[in-house]
Amino acid sequence: MSVEMNLTRAQFDEVMVPNYAPAAVIPVRGEGSRVWDQQGNEFIDFAGGIAVNCLGHCHPALVGALKEQGEKLWHLSNVMTNEPALELATKLVNATFAERVYFANSGAEANEAALKLARRYALDNHGPQKDQIIAFDKAFHGRTFFTVTVGGQAAYSDGFGPKPQSVTHVPFNDIAALEAVISDNTCAIMLEPLQGEGGIINGDPEFLKAVRALADKHDALVIFDEVQTGVGRTGELFAYMGTDIVPDILTSAKALGGGFPIAAMLTTAKIAVHLKIGTHGSTYGGNPLACAIGNAVMDVVNTPEVLNGVKHREQLFRDGLAAINAKYNVFSEVRGKGMLLGAVLNEQYAGRSRDFLVASVAEGLMSLIAGANVVRFAPSLVIPEADIAEGLARFERAVAKVVAG
Repeated sequence: MSVEMNLTRAQFDEVMVPNYAPAAVIPVRGEGSRVWDQQGNEFIDFAGGIAVNCLGHCHPALVGALKEQGEKLWHLSNVMTNEPALELATKLVNATFAERVYFANSGAEANEAALKLARRYALDNHGPQKDQIIAFDKAFHGRTFFTVTVGGQAAYSDGFGPKPQSVTHVPFNDIAALEAVISDNTCAIMLEPLQGEGGIINGDPEFLKAVRALADKHDALVIFDEVQTGVGRTGELFAYMGTDIVPDILTSAKALGGGFPIAAMLTTAKIAVHLKIGTHGSTYGGNPLACAIGNAVMDVVNTPEVLNGVKHREQLFRDGLAAINAKYNVFSEVRGKGMLLGAVLNEQYAGRSRDFLVASVAEGLMSLIAGANVVRFAPSLVIPEADIAEGLARFERAVAKVVAG
C-alpha cells in the first residue's frame, strides 16, 4: 500500500546531499516548451534542461519510442549487444565522420572514454612519454575527476586530492598560447567548438584551423566535446560540421537522448582499435531503452526541416533580445549559435546574471546562466515561434524589474 507524501522544496534539504540549490518551484508536468509546477503555474522553457530537451517535453516520437521499447527489452549489459544500440550506432556513423561508436550514460563518461582512448592511442603508438593533454581555460568537460581536471575551471577540481597529471590549460582562441605549449609529447587537444559553461564563447575559425594543423604537426588527436553543441543545437547535426575542421574523436550526450540519459563517443576505426576488449566499459552504456529513444531523436532532429528551423529560431531570439536591449541597455553582445545563445551583461550589470535568472522565474520563464555575466538560453530546437515571442515578453518584464531595482 502506497503512502501519499506531501513533497515540498523543504524536503530537499532534509533528504538530499546539499551540492545543489534548486529553485523553490517544483515542476510536475511538461508539454512542448511549457512546464507546470505543483500549484499549476505555467512556465515557458528557455533552459531545456541545460541543452538536453532538444524536442521539448514529452515529444510524441520520444514517448512512443519509450513505450514501445519498454515492453520489449530494458537491459542486457554489454555481454550481449542489442538492436536499438546497433541501429543508433549505424545512424551516427552514417551521419558523421566517425566509423566507430562507444555508448555511455553521460557527457562526463563519454569524455572520460575519449581521454582514456587518446592516452592509450598515444601509448601504443609512441610510448609513455606522449601523455600531455592540452585543454582550455573556462572549458567544461564533466565532473569525473579526470574530466573535471581537464576542464579549465580549477574551482571545480580543487579540494579532492592529487589531480591527474600532464594536463595543460591555455586561453581559448589564443593560437600563440597553444603553439607555446604543444610538443611531440602532446597526445590530445580537447575543446568545445563553442564553450558552454565558460560563457557561450564561439571558437574562432582561424583558431580551430590552427588546433587541427598543430595537432597534425605533432601527431596529436583533436577531441571535440560536443556534449552541449551536438545533435542539432547549432543548426548543424554536430557543430564541427559548421567549421573547416574534422576532429579525431567527438563526444555527444545531452540532446542525444532528448532527456533520457545516454552519451556516445565517436571516432575512426584506426583510433578505436586501441580500446581493446577489457580496456574500458560501462554497465548501462548502449542500454536498449536509451538507444531506442536516441534513434527517435536522430530521426526527428537530423532533417533539413529541424536543422534549418534552428537557424530561423536563432534569428528570432537575436531580434527579440536586440529589441529588449534597445529599451533597457543591459547587454554588451549576444554570443553563440543556433539554440545555444548567451546574452552578455554590460559593465553596469556585470556579475548579476543570477538576478536576471531569478526575475525570469518570477515572470514564468525558465532560463540559464553561464557564469556571473551571461544569461544563457538553450531551448527546444522545435520551440514554437509563439512560445519564443511569449518567452521573450516574459524575459523583458524580468529585465525591466532588474533594471528598476
